[in-house]
Amino acid sequence: MKLVVATNNSHKLEEFKRILEPLGIQILSQKEAGIHIQPEENGLTFAENAWIKAKAIFKATGLPTVADDSGLCVDALGGRPGVYSARYHGEDTPYPEKMQALLDELKDVEDSRRTAQFVCAIACAWDAETKIETLGVCQGKIGYQPLGSGGFGYDPIFMVNGKSYSQLTGEEKDAISHRGLALREFYSKVKDKVEGKKE
Repeated sequence: MKLVVATNNSHKLEEFKRILEPLGIQILSQKEAGIHIQPEENGLTFAENAWIKAKAIFKATGLPTVADDSGLCVDALGGRPGVYSARYHGEDTPYPEKMQALLDELKDVEDSRRTAQFVCAIACAWDAETKIETLGVCQGKIGYQPLGSGGFGYDPIFMVNGKSYSQLTGEEKDAISHRGLALREFYSKVKDKVEGKKE
């Protein structure tokens, strides 16, 4: 079967493929599915934004569609940037600049107060009647400088167990990351669907 991932982000696609292809599912990006729309993500939560994207692409393709919305929530900043993580300091601003702006905001914040969470909400329009949702949260801290060459987005400044997300291998990151946690729960729910079980 085919499943459309409502993104053209190659890093996200790889994470979805690593988790879901063992089920025999062919993963398609929006582009590969021939869809070029960008639904307006005007939800107030990660879950609302994920569903907005999944529903719109499902309507356009008629294929099961999964979308995620994720972001970084920094406790000392009242949960910012949150659902605006990709738009923090401007949607087209490169991530090195976004990270530096975030580090500047935290320059006087002591280590014990630099706690943060990466959150990932996954929503899937499986068919016209069926909605599948999962949520993953990874607790960590904001470092003092970008570290590592892997990952993407805010990964170089998000620290877990003494390493940044960018210093982890794909397998290590999948094991603890917000998207990895949400994807594993999603995998379990999709596996039941593929095998014809009822939830």
